[in-house]
Amino acid sequence: MDLGDNSDRLGSLPTTTSRTMSSSSSVFFSANQSPFFSPRSSTCQLSDSARFDTQCDSTNLSADPPSSSSGIPDPECLANVGFPFSDVSFTAAACVSSDFPKFDHLSSSYGHMQDNDYSGSIEKHRKPIRGRDASFSPVPVSLSSCRQRSYDLYIGLHGRKPSLLRFANWLRADLEVQGMSCFLSDRARFRNSRKHKLIERAMDVSSFGVVILTRKSFRNPYTIEELRYFSSKKNLVPIYFDLNPGDCLVRDIVERRGELWEKNGGELWVSYGGLEKEWKEAVNGLVRANEWKLEAQDGCWRDCILRAVTLLAMRLGRRSVVDRLTKWREKVDKEEFPFLRNDNFIGRKKELSELEFILFGDISGESERDYFELKARPKRKNLAKWRSKSNTLEERCREWQWESGSQKGKEPVIWKESEKEIEMQSTERQHYQRSRGGGRNSRRKRSAKFVYGKGIACVTGDSGIGKTELLLEFAYRYHQRYKMVLWIGGESRYIRQNYLNLWSFLDVDIGVENCMDKRQMKIFEEQEEAAISRVRKELMRNIPFLVVIDNLESEKDWWDRKLVMDLLPRFGGETHILISTRLPRVMNLEPLKLSYLSGVEAMSLMQGSIKDYPIAEVDVLRVIEEKVGRLTLGLAIVGAILSELPINPSRLLDTINRMPSRDFSWSGREAHSLRKNTFLLQLFEVCFSIFDHADGPRSLATRMVQVCGWFAPAAIPVSLLALAAHKIPEKHKGTRFWRKLFRSMTCGFSSYYSKRFESEASSMLLRFNIARSSTKQGYVHFNELIRIYARKRGVTGVSHAVVQAVVSRASLSHHSEHIWAVCFLLFGFDNDPTVVELRVSELLYVVKEVILPLAIRTFMVFSRCTAALELLRLCTDALEAAEQAFVTPVEKWLDKSLCWRPVRTNAQLNPCLWQELALSRATVLESRAKLMLRGGQFDLGDDLIRKAIFIRNSICGEDHPDTVSARETLSKLTRLLADVQTHPSP
Repeated sequence: MDLGDNSDRLGSLPTTTSRTMSSSSSVFFSANQSPFFSPRSSTCQLSDSARFDTQCDSTNLSADPPSSSSGIPDPECLANVGFPFSDVSFTAAACVSSDFPKFDHLSSSYGHMQDNDYSGSIEKHRKPIRGRDASFSPVPVSLSSCRQRSYDLYIGLHGRKPSLLRFANWLRADLEVQGMSCFLSDRARFRNSRKHKLIERAMDVSSFGVVILTRKSFRNPYTIEELRYFSSKKNLVPIYFDLNPGDCLVRDIVERRGELWEKNGGELWVSYGGLEKEWKEAVNGLVRANEWKLEAQDGCWRDCILRAVTLLAMRLGRRSVVDRLTKWREKVDKEEFPFLRNDNFIGRKKELSELEFILFGDISGESERDYFELKARPKRKNLAKWRSKSNTLEERCREWQWESGSQKGKEPVIWKESEKEIEMQSTERQHYQRSRGGGRNSRRKRSAKFVYGKGIACVTGDSGIGKTELLLEFAYRYHQRYKMVLWIGGESRYIRQNYLNLWSFLDVDIGVENCMDKRQMKIFEEQEEAAISRVRKELMRNIPFLVVIDNLESEKDWWDRKLVMDLLPRFGGETHILISTRLPRVMNLEPLKLSYLSGVEAMSLMQGSIKDYPIAEVDVLRVIEEKVGRLTLGLAIVGAILSELPINPSRLLDTINRMPSRDFSWSGREAHSLRKNTFLLQLFEVCFSIFDHADGPRSLATRMVQVCGWFAPAAIPVSLLALAAHKIPEKHKGTRFWRKLFRSMTCGFSSYYSKRFESEASSMLLRFNIARSSTKQGYVHFNELIRIYARKRGVTGVSHAVVQAVVSRASLSHHSEHIWAVCFLLFGFDNDPTVVELRVSELLYVVKEVILPLAIRTFMVFSRCTAALELLRLCTDALEAAEQAFVTPVEKWLDKSLCWRPVRTNAQLNPCLWQELALSRATVLESRAKLMLRGGQFDLGDDLIRKAIFIRNSICGEDHPDTVSARETLSKLTRLLADVQTHPSP
């Protein structure tokens, strides 16, 4: 809301006043919009008293530029300011900040306003803090002379612990998103009487009082006052942060009973000079508010906040909010995690603790080992030194020691953020120094290292070593600290689509209709950036999310070669980013190198449920461990074989060694692990032989593995996988004939047996750890190493079988990634060869039923303009090539025998199919022209639509409805093209 437009309500305002809509909610004031403060400034200082009084008398709100301080008027002046509900969107203003870590700046910037009355003297604390009598009457301040704004919720807390501030910010932001106005405050951090009066008025006009309780809250006079006040009004909502309701008993606290109160208990009212009666009254009031039962103890933040928002919405009569939260929770319970949790997860304690430190900044334990170092990239430019903002005293002490001790004399380092990359830069180039004595050993390298604390973490390692398992275990272990875990597949061709798929969880619309500017035509690149920015904006709120990018293939997107970092929110916010990759370095981050499991952990994984092997067999297991490359995937398969079959390690090793190895020409970085590990490939062949022995030479499980490599790197429906496996051509025609005959005779039971075979085959794959189960019912997922080997091992016709299965069975809304995989097989994207050639009739069906719906949905729903247009362009080329083949003369044996008969073409032999092919190309051309219209490329659209009109005129005639529709599109394009030429953009 522009305050300048409401001068009749707010009084005269400076012309420099400006307000921008909040990034945390489209319905509420941002912190910068609050009439009480300007939180985006690094400091928030008050003007001198004379100027302040003058502004209050004139009801003026001074608004300085964001880089400067803003004046804060007297609450008495603000009481006369009206805020109509239709024009004002409320925010949780924290009285002085929208972000709790900024309290440090605010409390220090009000130094000239800190009265001696609040210097901490006991005598002052003994007085009634709010000027009310001992009975603490809940009668609010009279508002008859002014139109005082009201709040749904007042949120009070006490403390500077980072976890507490993170929890409070999350609670406030979540309440605001659901339409509840909040006022958030830590009153103990402000020493000015005027600010305390402002907070007291917010308490008076709030419908409910939420008080976040910690172990130290009971020695804070302001928390005790808030408990007494809201308890007397019967609208107290206590949230127990690091304790539970059973701990809050007066006798236990005073007598220091229990481990909790042994240190934090005692006669706490003495610490601030209060009255014992008032203190006990406040603590006993928690018993009457026990109906809420909001506990965030043991890290159950998500459940506590969701329950708090739901209950408060019900009490405030927001039934739609409750319904929306219920639907969201049901969706999250089903689709949050891609895989089920591994109950047999072994080891990785050190890696999990390091990831926790990197993301949360936890410095408990072995801090020096946990520190994550980010090496500096050599640059010539001189840059200033960057310091991380520490939230705890320990971090500040360690930074001071690091700067004054270990880093003394080293070059300064800065964290630089640009549009294209984030990198560490040093003020001095890395170079080598030689001592006076010279010599080879005297040469040493001097480089700068930077301690990195939290926000983003990267895990790197070989394929099959357990990166996904580590990230999955971390996500399950700490998911309560985040509102949601957002899992994204990092494959370069799919990462952008996977990122945009988050819109359904974040409740944002990224369609091209919402990303278009009605005042000005946006080009395709701007429309795509607008859709990405909508998702990124949701991730930049005070609501914490965990974004997991699994198996990041490249730092650049495959489609437009832009950096993947452009998709991610700014580092250092509430949202954390966790990446797994085979790359040695990502975004110049020094990754966490994932090592092999220890010998004890590897042995435990291979033994499984059998723990009583003799010493000789244990030695054989150690040999297998070394031969399999100590990869977690290979160890898990070995353990599954030993658990499922009556076989000992010695016999298994002999079987693997006797298994013939196949010679393949490996290429690419992803095949490095397979190229150097032939024993692992022999282990795969042992599994396939087990499947064939259990289910015949053409085992369904083996064929399902063969086709899995041609699907997209995502969860695959078992039904779709089995259908593709059934479509693999057989080597012997006679066997195929008898199978068809048997199926025709048992057609009534085919559906039952088919589902039974599918279930048995998928169960076998899961038991032997060749596949892993997905959280989606009836879906499985395959490791990347198995997918690569399956593509190399597959027989002729496997890729064609996958195309046929996906085209006939896949759903556009549920299996779009697998439909894209089919498109990559059919068309030569980015100079890739065409893998599958279709007949003309099949191509026409695919274009009509698959390609056109996929392109339009990709363009309209996800604003992926470049991908949709490229798909349609390649489709047009394929149709043109097929049409060209139709008009090429063909020679048949009968035509050669009759010399008088002229040579004919396929178009003459089959005119109906040729016309259908031409009309299909016209439809694709028209679709491309309409999409060009939405991106302002009128000249290209004009050329495409003219080609479509020519084809339809030749086949259908000028009066055909399709021809008339195309001419209307041409008229619109011609008019817009003329407008652009007449009024060119500056």
